[in-house]
Amino acid sequence: MSAPQRVVVLGASGFLGSAVVRALAADPGVRVRAVSRRPVELPGDLAGRVEVVAADLARGDALARAVAGADAVLPFAARIRGASGWRLSPDDTEAERVNVGLVRDLVALLAERAPGGAGRPPAIVFPGSNTQVGRVAAERIDGSEPDRPEGTYDRQKHAAETLLKEAAAAGLARAVSLRLPPVYGPPSPTAEDRGVVSTMIRRALAGEPLTMWHDGTVRRDLLYVEDAARAFTTALAHADRLTGRHFLVGTGRARPLGEVFGAVARAVSRRTGAAAVPVVSVEPPANADATDFRSLEVDPSAFTSATGWRARIALDEALDRTVAAVAATTAPRS
Repeated sequence: MSAPQRVVVLGASGFLGSAVVRALAADPGVRVRAVSRRPVELPGDLAGRVEVVAADLARGDALARAVAGADAVLPFAARIRGASGWRLSPDDTEAERVNVGLVRDLVALLAERAPGGAGRPPAIVFPGSNTQVGRVAAERIDGSEPDRPEGTYDRQKHAAETLLKEAAAAGLARAVSLRLPPVYGPPSPTAEDRGVVSTMIRRALAGEPLTMWHDGTVRRDLLYVEDAARAFTTALAHADRLTGRHFLVGTGRARPLGEVFGAVARAVSRRTGAAAVPVVSVEPPANADATDFRSLEVDPSAFTSATGWRARIALDEALDRTVAAVAATTAPRS
């Protein structure tokens, strides 16, 4: 199957959105419209293949203009952290407006433009989260579990995903959700990766110990951003087969965070020539959540079986690439 010709990426200046824009723009058969409130910077060889649109999607008819004529839409615009820089609070109306309201508005636009049986509805690939499932007894999940999202962000992601599944059932879109684990990798020109891996890389570059709120045995499936971006381009190419469903995406192997942080320390040591910083356990803060202490491993076999996608970049290679990029933007230790 061929990829859609006109693909609109909403939230295109973000960490993952910008990576997907670069992956799409590398395909000469795809025309990309990158939409965000901030400028989208691209390598010179890709700039001419991307239509860049600056817009506040929550205002007026900006969303309608942004998705006009689209064969596919990838809605990456999201509010992840609250005003304090920590998790979203239930009364964060701005987060609800961005995380759910934009998808609700997109579905309403699709309903207005329903072709009445003529032509194919647009493809929509939504970035969900593997934590939408909520609290589960097993540490390994495959996407078949009943969903009981707990946190505000997970509930909002789940609400938006449900809207898109209903739109698919109504024939308004070929919609699929990819539920992601934590994604990490080199920062983009417009977005720094603020996830745990890059946070620990910056600490190690500063010569600080890497701290854990547990004994290091808590396991996480971590996905390199290049593999994550390729999952979205793959899903677009298979939208007819995937529509109306959600799929887990990941490496299929959750690693103990103590092991991951140790690998981070060694990767920084390889880069700087300094001794690897220590990895230590500390008391958790008062605002730590129960989910911070639960292991979670994803089984991506359903998505792999449907599309052939699988993660390719090994942890050490991914860390070396990420360390090099973060080091290039970090002031050297005095």
